[in-house]
Amino acid sequence: MPLYRKLPHRGFNQTRFQREKLGWVNVGELQSFAANTKVNKETLFKAGLIRGNVDTVKVLGNGSIEKAITVEANRFSESAKEKIEAAGGKAILV
Repeated sequence: MPLYRKLPHRGFNQTRFQREKLGWVNVGELQSFAANTKVNKETLFKAGLIRGNVDTVKVLGNGSIEKAITVEANRFSESAKEKIEAAGGKAILV
């Protein structure tokens, strides 16, 4: 029997290299919130826009927003940040 079959095998394990769980929301979906509200991970979860097991929230720039709201997220795309601030809101990095 060859030596490589006699030795114990230690394979590659994915547990050290787990991906972060990313949830994303488009700017157009934020239109459903009332004006002058604070939107964060918990409010997005309660509204059903993200799942509960999300580590990071990213706001994407698809759609348009007319209301001034404060959005707290881990990441913003450039277009999303511009659209939120153009509507009179704030984009805050957490």
